[in-house]
Amino acid sequence: MLPDPGAALTEARRVLAPGGRIVLVGQDWDTMIVDSDLPDLTRRIVHARADTIPHPRIARGYRNLLLDNGFRDVEFEVHTTIFTQAAMQPLLAGHADAARQTGAITAEQAEAWVTDQARRAASGRMMMAIPMFLATATR
Repeated sequence: MLPDPGAALTEARRVLAPGGRIVLVGQDWDTMIVDSDLPDLTRRIVHARADTIPHPRIARGYRNLLLDNGFRDVEFEVHTTIFTQAAMQPLLAGHADAARQTGAITAEQAEAWVTDQARRAASGRMMMAIPMFLATATR
C-alpha cells in the first residue's frame, strides 16, 4: 500500500519513457460481495474491514488518478473473481475478526457470521466475489 498514491504516480510518470504504458491493478475493498443469511451484518463487516486498509477505495479512482497526473489514453475496466471454495472461509473469518476489533460488531455477531460462512463452506454454498479494477495509460 502506498502512503501517497498521487506522489507515486507523479514519480512513475517522471521515470516512464515517453509513450510508455503504466498498468494499475487493485481491489476496491468496499465492493467485496459475500452471500450470507445475515446481509446487514455482512455489509457492516465488509465496510469495517475496508476501513482498516489505507486507501480502501483507491481502485475505483485509478482512472482519475491517472488523468490527474498527466497520463493519456486511459483505459479502465473491472474483472470480478468469484470464489466458492471452502479454502476461502479463513479469509472471511479474518474479515469478521477485523470488524470485531474495530468495534463495528460484537464478538457474538462475529461468531454468528463466521458460523454462517463455515456452514456455507462445508455444504459447498459459500460465495464471495471480488471486483478487481484494471487501468492502463500512456505517458
